Amino acid sequence: MTRTDLAHAPEETPPALDTLIERLAVAVEALTQQMRPVDPELQCYTPAEAGDLLRKTENWVVEAMQDRRVPFTYIGKSPRMTSAHIRWVLANGELTPGRYAKSAA
Repeated sequence: MTRTDLAHAPEETPPALDTLIERLAVAVEALTQQMRPVDPELQCYTPAEAGDLLRKTENWVVEAMQDRRVPFTYIGKSPRMTSAHIRWVLANGELTPGRYAKSAA
């Protein structure tokens, strides 16, 4: 087939709008069946994403990982934090008032 054959090919009539909508609906349903919900405990966060969750900068998270002040894991060569790691950081940064409060004397 050459370009001239294509140029002179009779135009096909476009499919009806109803047919297109039906095909689109079938395709969307197939995609939704393929998608499965991600378990939040299995999700890993980049240092930038973890920084957003912790309200810290990406640089703070990276330095804390390098200094081994926070738990993290490697996925390949990339450091990542899981939900459990982020919860650990939040829990271990907590100060209890009774331990650090001034005495009422």
